[in-house]
Amino acid sequence: MARFTLLIKVFGKAMARYDDILEFEPNLTGSGLRIGVVVCRFNADVCEGLLSACTAQLLELGVAKTDMLIASVPGALEVPLTLQRMAESGRFDGLVALGAVIRGETYHFEVVSNESAAGITAVQLETGMPIANAILTTENDDQALVRMHVKGAEAAQVVVEMVNLLKKLK
Repeated sequence: MARFTLLIKVFGKAMARYDDILEFEPNLTGSGLRIGVVVCRFNADVCEGLLSACTAQLLELGVAKTDMLIASVPGALEVPLTLQRMAESGRFDGLVALGAVIRGETYHFEVVSNESAAGITAVQLETGMPIANAILTTENDDQALVRMHVKGAEAAQVVVEMVNLLKKLK
């Protein structure tokens, strides 16, 4: 029977839970990683906030400015195709999708939210490229503005962590 060790945080890092089971710890080292970012122009204020937070966090994690590329697209439905082209290019280790779909008075919100998310997931699974999906889906502008900085930064962390994890799993 495996001996269980409590999850302990030492200097902000989680320690392994088991003594005799290999466990990969999160690695947020971005140095040398090439990251592509696709950002929507629709709901521009929110998207610019997401982008600002994402790129600042990528820099903080060690991703060089010269290792980032930002592609802007009209809206969330154009994101998956752009991600697919970037993933297939061989130029990137990981990708980030940034956008905001804010509920209106029609069914269009559901279509855009669901189809963009499904498209992003499909690209990720078809290409094996890690993609952090930070396309916000909110009820109103206020919710989007409150979330944009946190979600932009989290997307940067997710893509770096997943690139590093997938490299270990090869």
